[in-house]
Amino acid sequence: MIVLDRTHTTGFLDDEELTSAAPVVSTLHQHLVERRVPGADYLGWLDLASRTLAAGVADIEEAAQRIRDRADALVVIGIGGSYLGARAGCEWLKPAYYNQLPKAQRGGPEIYFFGNHISADAASDLLDVLQGKQVYVNVISKSGTTTEPAIGFRVLRAWMQQTYGEAETRQRIVATTDAAKGALRKLAEEEGYQTFVIPDDVGGRYSVLTPVGLLPLSVIGVDVRELLEGAAWAETAFGTGALADNLAYQYAVMRNALYRKGFVTEVLAHFEPSLHSFAEWWKQLFGESEGKNGKGIFPASVGYTTDLHSMGQFIQEGYRNLFETFVHIERTRRVVRVPAAEVDDGLAYLAGKELAWINDKARQATAHAHAEGGVPNLLVQVQDQSARSLGALFYFFERACAMSGLLMGVNPFNQPGVENYKQKMFALLGKPGTAQA
Repeated sequence: MIVLDRTHTTGFLDDEELTSAAPVVSTLHQHLVERRVPGADYLGWLDLASRTLAAGVADIEEAAQRIRDRADALVVIGIGGSYLGARAGCEWLKPAYYNQLPKAQRGGPEIYFFGNHISADAASDLLDVLQGKQVYVNVISKSGTTTEPAIGFRVLRAWMQQTYGEAETRQRIVATTDAAKGALRKLAEEEGYQTFVIPDDVGGRYSVLTPVGLLPLSVIGVDVRELLEGAAWAETAFGTGALADNLAYQYAVMRNALYRKGFVTEVLAHFEPSLHSFAEWWKQLFGESEGKNGKGIFPASVGYTTDLHSMGQFIQEGYRNLFETFVHIERTRRVVRVPAAEVDDGLAYLAGKELAWINDKARQATAHAHAEGGVPNLLVQVQDQSARSLGALFYFFERACAMSGLLMGVNPFNQPGVENYKQKMFALLGKPGTAQA
C-alpha cells in the first residue's frame, strides 16, 4: 500500500550507511514496543487503530449521524493536533470546494475550523458565514485552558446562546477532552454536553485516530472504520524491528543520515492541493517531535507545481542544506483530459492527455532536476486517495517520526519549548500569578 523510493538519493547516501543502522534500529524498536523510551507514557498510538476497531466506533458514528441529520455547519474548535489531522482528512477525502456544494451532494454539513488563531477579523468572518445556519460545535481540548481554542469557544458559545438560547446550545456542543479532569471536562459535566475522551496515553500530534479526528470526519461522511483499517494494516506492516523489512524505519534512517551530512531542512513536496493540510499535519508531527535540545530537522512544505513558480528557484539552486520527501498518490479520483484547441497555443502535443499523467511527468522531472541541483529526495507513494490509504500514511509517518527522534537522541513525545511563549504571553496579558515578561 505504501512505496518508498530512494532513487534520487544516489550520490548522497550509500547502502552501507543504511544497513549499518540495522542493529541500533532493532534495539530502539525493542525499547519502543516495550515502552522503555523517553515519553513512554504517550505510546498509546502504537496499536490505537487495531484496539479502536476491536472496541468499535458505534458511539462516534451515532453522534456523527445525529449532527449530520440536524446541522448545516459543524465548527471544529481546536489547535495543533486537535484540528490538523481532521482538517488533513477532510481535504484528502472530500472535494476541494466541499462547503460550496449542495448539502445532498456533500453528504454532511459544511465544516469550519476555529480556535487555531486569535484573529478578530477571522472570527468575525466565521460568524458572518454562520448566520442563518443550524450550527453544531465540536470543541477539542485536553485541558480546556489552551488560549486560542478557549477564546474561540467562548466567542462561538456566546453567539450560539444569543442565537439559539442556552438550553438549545447545550444540545449542539460536543466536547472531546480529558476523561476526568480539566476546565473543559468540568464545564461539559455542568452543562451536560455530550463528550468523547482523548486517551491519556496519546499526545496531541498523534491523536488523529482518536475521537479528536474520527468524530469530525465521521460527521462529514468519512468511513472512519476504513481509515482505522488502513492504520491497522500499517501497524503490522511497520511493526517489525528488522530495518530491511520496515519502510517507516528506512525513511527514519535515511533522513537521519542526510541530517548528519548537513541536510538540516526537509521539504515535504506534493503535487495535489488536497494534500496541503496533510503537509501541515506532518510539519507539526516532526517539528514538535524533533525540534529540541538544539537538534532537529526543520520541516517545511511546498505544493507543486504552483510553488515551482515561487520556491522552485531556491530549491533548485539555493543554499544546499535541504532535502525533499515527495508524497505521491498513484491514482487520482477523477480523469480530466486536455481538450484540443482550434488555435495553435503550442500545446497541441498534449491534446487528449490526462492531467494526472502530465502532473506526474512534472513530478518526475522535478525530482530529477532537484537531485541534479544537489537536493536529495525521497518518494513516499500510496496507491489512491482513499480513507484506507490515508490511515496507512498517518501511521507510516507516526512510526517513522518516533524512530527518527530516538535515532536523533531526543524525546519525540514531549514539547517543552511550547510553554515558553505561553508564559511570556500570559505575563503580557496580565494573567494572575505570572511573572512580568
